[in-house]
Amino acid sequence: MSDDPEVHGTVTESSVRVKRTPRYARFMLAGFLVFAVVALILTFAFPENPTYDRSAVFGFLLLFFGVVGVAIGAVVALLIDRRSTRKARTVLADRVTVSAEPEENVARDETPGIEDAPDTHKSIES
Repeated sequence: MSDDPEVHGTVTESSVRVKRTPRYARFMLAGFLVFAVVALILTFAFPENPTYDRSAVFGFLLLFFGVVGVAIGAVVALLIDRRSTRKARTVLADRVTVSAEPEENVARDETPGIEDAPDTHKSIES
């Protein structure tokens, strides 16, 4: 008697659409980094403000330009995704379905249940 079930597989062909998609998080991160450099350049491009020091100005500009950079990066990723939809192609793919069927000669009653487990509780009355 073997514990390994018998494995059956079927292969079917179907057509699927394949396209390349951009990774949105990478585009948004790239947009943030580009506009962070712009914020840094603008911080030192103008004379220092007597009310705010350069680090505060850089923080304000980074906050504003960071959001703008993430938004522009997301829009660029969307445009690239739309363009890649037009270049999508249809290909044939094999779908493999594997199922494991248990052996039929093993009876269900042979499986140990809770009633067959040893009693591990000690009697309180002793």
